[in-house]
Amino acid sequence: MLPLLQGIQARLDLSHFMREAMREAKEAWVAGEVPVGAILLDQSNKIVARAYNRCILDNDPTAHAEILVIRQGAKVRSNYRLNGMTMVVTVEPCPMCMGAIINARLETLVFGVFDEKSGAAGSVYNLSNDGRLNHRLTVIPGVMEKECKQLMQDFFRVRRQ
Repeated sequence: MLPLLQGIQARLDLSHFMREAMREAKEAWVAGEVPVGAILLDQSNKIVARAYNRCILDNDPTAHAEILVIRQGAKVRSNYRLNGMTMVVTVEPCPMCMGAIINARLETLVFGVFDEKSGAAGSVYNLSNDGRLNHRLTVIPGVMEKECKQLMQDFFRVRRQ
């Protein structure tokens, strides 16, 4: 997946996709949700699904952007396995979302900023590379990290006021 993952060109292309995820995150903020956005790419790097956090809107604690984009992708593919697909998300997924990512058999996870409180793709936990699980995936952290971090900081600063 992501044949564009070659040197500097890869970072530019990943930034393009992260900007799309950030558009979703900004929609979440406008809706009063924590601003996390995600997109799902097929093997040809076409966006097949997009989502943002909807926990409050849907009264659903599982309505994280990552879960919603996986559900959409499964419908598009008519399969609960998303082999070969890539998720791009603004913030490192939590344990619930990493469990779903692993169960969906995603090939690659790209995220912006680490979640030092509940991240499960390398910060607090590293489910993406746990040998006890039956699937591993490539994780690419830090794409547009400053911008993703700033978005979260701005949201919580405004929320505290």
